[in-house]
Amino acid sequence: MKCIRKIINLKTLKKFLIACIGIVLLVGIGVLIINLVIVNSVSDKIISVEEAAELDADCIIVLGAGVRPDGTPTWMLEDRILVGQELYEKGAAKKILVSGDHGRVDYDEVNTMKGYCIEKGIPSEDVFMDHAGFETYDTMYRAKEVFGAKKVVIVTQKYHLYRSLYIAKKLGLEAYGVSADLRGYGSMQWYREVREWLARVKSFGKCIFKPEPTYLGDFIDIHGSGDVTNDK
Repeated sequence: MKCIRKIINLKTLKKFLIACIGIVLLVGIGVLIINLVIVNSVSDKIISVEEAAELDADCIIVLGAGVRPDGTPTWMLEDRILVGQELYEKGAAKKILVSGDHGRVDYDEVNTMKGYCIEKGIPSEDVFMDHAGFETYDTMYRAKEVFGAKKVVIVTQKYHLYRSLYIAKKLGLEAYGVSADLRGYGSMQWYREVREWLARVKSFGKCIFKPEPTYLGDFIDIHGSGDVTNDK
């Protein structure tokens, strides 16, 4: 009797393990397919600074990244700002929209970004701050619905550009992307890449249902003065 029970338990365990492996494989295949769809659908929208200079877009969207405890931008964020500055100087757009996390008093990406732009000689009135760019989806949604942008140039590192462009496209923006990969970003890049694969899946779902972002707010004309977004 004990032998029979042992055999049954082993069979049950085997079926359970096979089912788990099957589920993992299906999820993995789903993640792979979604990533391939996103990357392949927007690859042709990644262009050079020179090509972007011919676009005459409504704005250059510089996406936020980490800020150090002393308030200075991380290398990744600094490179995004530098490429945004170059695009502005070459005439890709007359306005820059810096978008990032300013959800806490003690953490402020957007004022760091705008301050850096001003230090580089860009007039304050030409730099808008999106204080509620908590994630890429929110940034693109707000760029269209709050700031009234229709044609944009997105600046971020290439691994992040695919998702940014896909979201923008699905939300109705005419979007182009310029890579801000000006240097290496350390040994943790593999982690960023893996996390991005999963983030694409989340964004894929959001682009189907199109929920409102965390915070929407009143309309701000991107063709006006960026100083209306100043909070300091």
